[in-house]
Amino acid sequence: MSGEANSTLMIIAVGEFSVGILGNVFIGLINFMDWIKKKKKIASIDLILTSLAVSRICLLCVILLDYFILVLYPDIYATGKEMRIIDFFWTLTNHVNVWFATCLSIFYFFKIANFCHPFFLWMKWRIDRAIPGILLVCSALSVIISLPVTENLNDDFRLCVKTKVKRNLTLRCRENKTQYASIKVLLNLLTLFPFSVSLVSFLLLILSLWGHIKQMQLNATGYRDPSTDAHVGAVKAVVSFLLLFIVYSLSFLVATSSYFIPETELAVVIGELVALIYPSSHSFILILGNNKLRQASRRVLGKVAHVLKRRNF
Repeated sequence: MSGEANSTLMIIAVGEFSVGILGNVFIGLINFMDWIKKKKKIASIDLILTSLAVSRICLLCVILLDYFILVLYPDIYATGKEMRIIDFFWTLTNHVNVWFATCLSIFYFFKIANFCHPFFLWMKWRIDRAIPGILLVCSALSVIISLPVTENLNDDFRLCVKTKVKRNLTLRCRENKTQYASIKVLLNLLTLFPFSVSLVSFLLLILSLWGHIKQMQLNATGYRDPSTDAHVGAVKAVVSFLLLFIVYSLSFLVATSSYFIPETELAVVIGELVALIYPSSHSFILILGNNKLRQASRRVLGKVAHVLKRRNF
């Protein structure tokens, strides 16, 4: 890549990172200030959104760090230790992020959907008390899932794979490459489970919304009411996560291709730029879909506009 193209892509990466940090810090800061101000137990939805925001801040930092190292200091990846450490934190933040987003989908489902099944009603009543424990379990599970990446930290098989000089790979290099590739594929496939749970929650929310609208038609009460608006808002939040995560997962696979296929730096750079979109943009969708965060953002934007107007910008 030319120096000009490198600089342009780096500016895009920093821009995406800055936007993502701004949105996620805003979510965490507003919820934290509200918790301090009210001096009472933090609401479950605020706890989930804050946890999700923190996990996405970490994910953004890991992706940007990996991007800078790949572009500016590619020799750091000459040994397996540095590569595996970064891969561990990317895998960890990736899984934590997906699990927390799934918790949000589950929370929306139990709080908003309307079903008469006894188990659903029991969970609907207990979901607020269960959320802190669920988040802790998801965090611990993500750590356990990520640990295999740190095995054999000092393996230098990537040097064998990425070398520009044609030479015969040793048996050890081939074995390490196959083993590490299998671990990476397996860890990526494990995200399909929480993704599937979110997908099921989305489908059940759609079913609940459809039943609610039919009930309103029978009662001749119209189409819009607070329950309908809550259903629609939850569906938007979940479907945006599903679509963005699909794009993110594909870009993640592209970004990991450099570990196994030489001469793929440009594809990896593009993959990481696309991967930054998911943790950066979904936070703003959540802000627009949450009444408290939406009102807070309007106040902040109003103050910023007032300050800029006074300074004649």
